[in-house]
Amino acid sequence: MKKGILLCGHGTRKRAGTDAFKNLVLILKNRYPDFEVDYGFLEFNHPLYEASIERLYQKGVRAIFALPVILFAGSHAKNDIPYELNTIQSYYDDLTIKMGRPIGVNSFVLQLAQKLIEKTEEPLAPVDRRDTCLLVIGRGTTDPDANSDVHKMCSMLWEGMQFGFATVAYSGTAYPSIKQGLETCEKLGWKRVIVVPFFFFTGVLLDRIYNTVKEHDSQSPNEFVYTDAFGTDELMLKAFDERLEETQNGTGSMNCQLCKYRKQIIGFGDEVGKDQIGHHLNVKGILFEEDEKPEPAKSGVGKKIKKLLGI
Repeated sequence: MKKGILLCGHGTRKRAGTDAFKNLVLILKNRYPDFEVDYGFLEFNHPLYEASIERLYQKGVRAIFALPVILFAGSHAKNDIPYELNTIQSYYDDLTIKMGRPIGVNSFVLQLAQKLIEKTEEPLAPVDRRDTCLLVIGRGTTDPDANSDVHKMCSMLWEGMQFGFATVAYSGTAYPSIKQGLETCEKLGWKRVIVVPFFFFTGVLLDRIYNTVKEHDSQSPNEFVYTDAFGTDELMLKAFDERLEETQNGTGSMNCQLCKYRKQIIGFGDEVGKDQIGHHLNVKGILFEEDEKPEPAKSGVGKKIKKLLGI
């Protein structure tokens, strides 16, 4: 049976972020020569998941392993992507779609974060780690399970690299904000603060983080610096290898013990058993890159629908 991999992206309004995602796709295509590798987006960009899966199907693929290009299991991984994939699965009788879990708390990501921190420290004047604060920036979600994973990774870096202190802030949705996180570090008086954004690629949010750190550094007597995003380092690729193997063998599973949709979690009790419905319909595929526009539809409703989906 011919097998395929669908890389499930989120989508971004920034062209550089889309290009970086496509670069990852190209790298994984070469890394997994025994699979047909394609990609899709939840919002903003084309192709949509539905278009990508049809492309794979037309190439003879009958088993698809969907790998979320997402770090932590928030609502995108628990709700939006499964909702899309389950809906598409219902269109095909002879196609199997298996979704893997997000990268999550992972030894390879920890090693990569360490590598990026050390790279940032290298050209700077020596400052003892005990006089340095680590500020990890997560995407931020309405899911405390995903947010707690950011804290866990932060704690492991703190203890493993022996920083004087470490804390977490978020680019959106969750508390505290980036600005509040920087202000907290400032009040504590650390000589140096190293900001580590837990993001795959550049994009609107990452630019916002960097600009906020630069602005704060320009007004502070202390030093505020930041690392690069995770990108396509070999350590990140190894994390994808691990997720693909799990998905193929059926050994990968979400953390359901602390999932607000399955258990009574403090402050989120009204979300237990909530319907699985995606929330990206208002911005689904609204951006169309010129080099990926389909040929004009000749006629018929089917052609118009395919054009809309970017098939």
